[in-house]
Amino acid sequence: MTGTLPPARSLPAWSQLRTAIVTGGGSGIGLAIARRLALEGAAVAVLDRDETAAKAAADSVVEAGGRAIGLTADVTDRDAVDDAVEQVRQRLGRPSILVTSAGLDGFDRFLDITPAGWDRILAVNLTGTFHCCQAVVPDMIEQSWGRIVTISSSSAQTGNPLMTHYSAAKAGVVGFTKALALELGPRGITVNTIPPGFVDTPMLRRSESRGFLGTGVGQHEATTPVRRVGQPEDIAAACAFLVREDAGYITGQVIAMNGGRTT
Repeated sequence: MTGTLPPARSLPAWSQLRTAIVTGGGSGIGLAIARRLALEGAAVAVLDRDETAAKAAADSVVEAGGRAIGLTADVTDRDAVDDAVEQVRQRLGRPSILVTSAGLDGFDRFLDITPAGWDRILAVNLTGTFHCCQAVVPDMIEQSWGRIVTISSSSAQTGNPLMTHYSAAKAGVVGFTKALALELGPRGITVNTIPPGFVDTPMLRRSESRGFLGTGVGQHEATTPVRRVGQPEDIAAACAFLVREDAGYITGQVIAMNGGRTT
């Protein structure tokens, strides 16, 4: 979704004053979210550990008429996160929207998961979410306004075989989101989570190529009530609503996006 931005006068007035950070914004769901928030009028900082992907994503937003910068940051590295957030402040202004889309999956039999492998999955998916939120929340408190959307996973709700570490990490994100929402609500900051289901991303296609999706994506489309695989833009649309001014009464919620696979 790289269409031309609508005229500035048609953008919501509040969005033209907001700066958003999207982690894992170099591809997949994060990229779609970054583009959608730019279409909504926000200035967007794309954070990704892949420098080339981050800059390419930001360039695509700029080419479509939006404001964006691409920054390199590994969410497991707190110093790198803090440095990236400071660059955002200097170049785009204080961030008031954060979407934590950076993630790492894994497929391992439970008894084959090493302590290092366990730690890595939790570091990216759960601790990385903590780092990014803690780095940005002071800016939101200063503005008495903030929107945080964490990207969890339907695996947190149902579990998945061979994904004990991933399911645990994403379930942790759900609990983290609910607790943080209660703490930050009085400060004008909402915190919600979107657990995507079966979404067509590079991560999904890698899983398919490794034989972890049975006979492939088509098999799972047939068992999804809406009879299609989700698209990154589906998740981006829900995220765009949750960060708007008129979503200020929604916080601590799990907004499932899975085509009816989990109800």
